[in-house]
Amino acid sequence: MAAPMAGVSPLRPLLFLLLAAFACHAADGHGHAHGLGVNYGRVADDIPSPRRSVQLLRAAGAGSVKIYDANAPVLRALAGTGLTVSIMVPNEIIVDLAASYAAADKWVADNLLPYLPRTRIKYLLVGNEVLSDTSAANTTWPRIVPAMENLHRSLQRHGVSRVKLSTTLAMDALVTGAFPRPPSAAAFRPDIAEAVMRPLLRFIERTNSYYFVDAYPYFAWAGSNGTVPLDYALFRAGSTTRYVDPGTGLTYTNLLDEMLDAVGAAMSKLGHGGVRLAVAETGWPNAGDYDQIGASVRNAATYNRNLAARFARNPGTPARPGARMPVFVFSLYNEDLKPGPGTERHWGIYYPNGTAVYPVDLAGRRPLWAYPPLPVPQNDTPYKGPIWCVLAAHAAEKLNETAVGDALTYACGQGNGTCDAIQPGGACFQPNTGAAHASYAFNSYWQQLRKTGATCYFNNLAEQTIKDPSYGSCKFQSSLG
Repeated sequence: MAAPMAGVSPLRPLLFLLLAAFACHAADGHGHAHGLGVNYGRVADDIPSPRRSVQLLRAAGAGSVKIYDANAPVLRALAGTGLTVSIMVPNEIIVDLAASYAAADKWVADNLLPYLPRTRIKYLLVGNEVLSDTSAANTTWPRIVPAMENLHRSLQRHGVSRVKLSTTLAMDALVTGAFPRPPSAAAFRPDIAEAVMRPLLRFIERTNSYYFVDAYPYFAWAGSNGTVPLDYALFRAGSTTRYVDPGTGLTYTNLLDEMLDAVGAAMSKLGHGGVRLAVAETGWPNAGDYDQIGASVRNAATYNRNLAARFARNPGTPARPGARMPVFVFSLYNEDLKPGPGTERHWGIYYPNGTAVYPVDLAGRRPLWAYPPLPVPQNDTPYKGPIWCVLAAHAAEKLNETAVGDALTYACGQGNGTCDAIQPGGACFQPNTGAAHASYAFNSYWQQLRKTGATCYFNNLAEQTIKDPSYGSCKFQSSLG
């Protein structure tokens, strides 16, 4: 990943220029581009226009794009670009599409047909990780395949044969979740195996489509407590880590292959081991909160560059050597309005203003040595110092008193005595300002409830800090306190 060292052959710069020119030609032409796909989410402030976003996709060497709804301006901007397009059908309309062929046909007529053939729509993905939402078990889960059947009938009626249907599933569809080791022992959860997965796999196989999985080695590595070396998760050259599956004898050199073969093993147990795999989402966060290990620009760039180089060779996996599969990196932008921990807002290859987080060639043609040096990560091991949660600097600069007041009310309504110290006469009542009280309340709420899943977010008003915000007699509890 470093810059070329002294003594490197003078032919290398020339070779790089030739490769770069070839990559630009492949991505810029009107034919099909062969780079990795990119997930184009838009949960962010003031991101570039669809037309500019298409330019950024092509500049990164992307060969395809996945969008999370049938957004008309985006679909129009993609027309004539040569990029293949996957459209997600929203979770909330699955039940209606399953109940009514007319509704499915209308959806196709409104959201698909107007853009064909100039926009190269290739996949309709019915729902996003629906099986991760247990509240939808009785309502949406049984209707995924019926909705796909109705959409398929509509496509056939309109003579649209090239658009394939599927859905996206997280690794939690497996009993063992994100880290199914050994891969050969993986199986689908008993609550979905027969009721949902068997008919879903039957439909995918019958229509010659793909099983789309969201596979993130980052989460498996971050939660493994040191079981998995970082180099193994990042496909880093020179990694000596190997894992041999005792059930198959297959040798693994990276974590993503393990995850994909685990999904394949689960499908085989239901008699559908021949179903093809696609990676709907994968990637690595370029930043995160202080208590989130390994989220850095260097690791994100390393993962995506190595991913692109690997799939440019169509290596398949140990259980499926040479298998070609669509792969989509998450995501085009750092989406700053996404809730949850800090990593949720830092998966992009571009910032919301359109500047690159790091250079990457998703076509996998740029040699790894030809990239400029990357910043050294500071969080490849867990942060062990105290952490606090306070009003974010950007929120304090442009204080929205209503939004801060609502967040303050929420924080004070949770936990046990969360805001006692900022009541009149309390140790933290002064200064009596919304900003000061919000910082105390955010921190008090987070410290009490973080172990049960609470995050330092508050609708993008809060952030973590390692600088003690305590003052005078007002003491802020820390993560170590």
